[in-house]
Amino acid sequence: MKLWDKGFNTDKKIDHFTVGNDRELDLVLAKYDVIASKTHAKMLGKVGLITEVESKALISELDAIAKSIEKGDFTIEETFEDMHSKIEFLLIEKLGDTGKKIHTARSRNDQVLVAMHLYLKEELTEIKSQVKLLFNKLLLLAEKHQKVLLPGYTHLQIAMPSSFGLWFSAYAESLIDDLFFVQAAHKIADQNPLGSAAGYGSSFPIDRSFTTKDMGFNIMKYNVVAAQMGRGKVEKATAFGISSIAGTLSKLAMDITLYMSQNFDFISFPDELTTGSSIMPHKKNPDVFELIRAKCNKIQAIPNQLTLITNNLPSGYHRDLQLVKEIIVPALQDMKACIELMTFSLNEVKVKKDILEDPKYDYLFSVDTLNEMVKTGIPFRDAYKTMGKAIENGNFKPKKDIDHSHEGSLGNLCLDMIKAKMKNL
Repeated sequence: MKLWDKGFNTDKKIDHFTVGNDRELDLVLAKYDVIASKTHAKMLGKVGLITEVESKALISELDAIAKSIEKGDFTIEETFEDMHSKIEFLLIEKLGDTGKKIHTARSRNDQVLVAMHLYLKEELTEIKSQVKLLFNKLLLLAEKHQKVLLPGYTHLQIAMPSSFGLWFSAYAESLIDDLFFVQAAHKIADQNPLGSAAGYGSSFPIDRSFTTKDMGFNIMKYNVVAAQMGRGKVEKATAFGISSIAGTLSKLAMDITLYMSQNFDFISFPDELTTGSSIMPHKKNPDVFELIRAKCNKIQAIPNQLTLITNNLPSGYHRDLQLVKEIIVPALQDMKACIELMTFSLNEVKVKKDILEDPKYDYLFSVDTLNEMVKTGIPFRDAYKTMGKAIENGNFKPKKDIDHSHEGSLGNLCLDMIKAKMKNL
């Protein structure tokens, strides 16, 4: 069944090429198409385009379809083009002519749009919750290990003293920046496009304010052409949001893989969170974090993929836009899995103490030792040259009783302020 069926069949090759993997993806989105269809049926009854009896019958059958989706019984066979055609078929099968009225005053275009908006709203809300859990875990670790010193690096050369408290809380605060992007995407998704039909509205006297409120949208996308142009744009906004999170997680995963190596040996994880080698019995590989890194790097490419698909399309619908679905839906699932696995794994992280007792880290303290000279009145540039000569001649004696007290430094992590920043967000 095709919603655009005019009584003739298209070539099977054309069907296969144009449908793609929509049936599989629509199993994820069907729930949201049903939600929107229920609201649409209510609205049609409210404005008198169908009778109250017909409206209630449609809602009842849509509730039954929703239950089958929830149970996992809903399928989209090859005889159907997508979720929309299967759902409408089920309504017609049960209700006859009443089922045929569900498509009054809407197009498959705004069906796809509203289902995607509802889906993205829910997914972004879930991702925000997952990020908050990871944020909380990182801050707990920062508080627990705030006094355990850690080498800081620039250019992968030892630079200045850091701490596990500074390291963990750095990633926690970075997640707040990521959520600003996610919040922006959520605001874009929280606009009701239903009623835009094929992109130019409808001659039926529909009530878009009612559907906006009934589906829980904050506001509607008023201009019908703007609503249609939102297809691809809302997915791209979402992609920017999750790619920002992915950038943070990728960097954290990279740090972890380095710090787990024998060359660094700063942290470790239990055997059950690592993998081995088929020939090297000593290996404890950080596969989970390497895959998080790879998946997150892949996610960071999503905004560019969507840009290349949607770039330079004129206003109005184009079939190119079908492809954005097959990019954003799997990306969201990967993003959630990466956040979940990172949070789960960090529950078991073990940090090594007394790392900086190793003499190879003595130069970490050169800046602090230099600063002590400056405090005695020696100009900074002169103290810098003196310290440089001492290091070159092998006469450097580090001052290890460091005192960093300004906001955000390793001696003053401002964890409460970071928590407050997240709470305000």
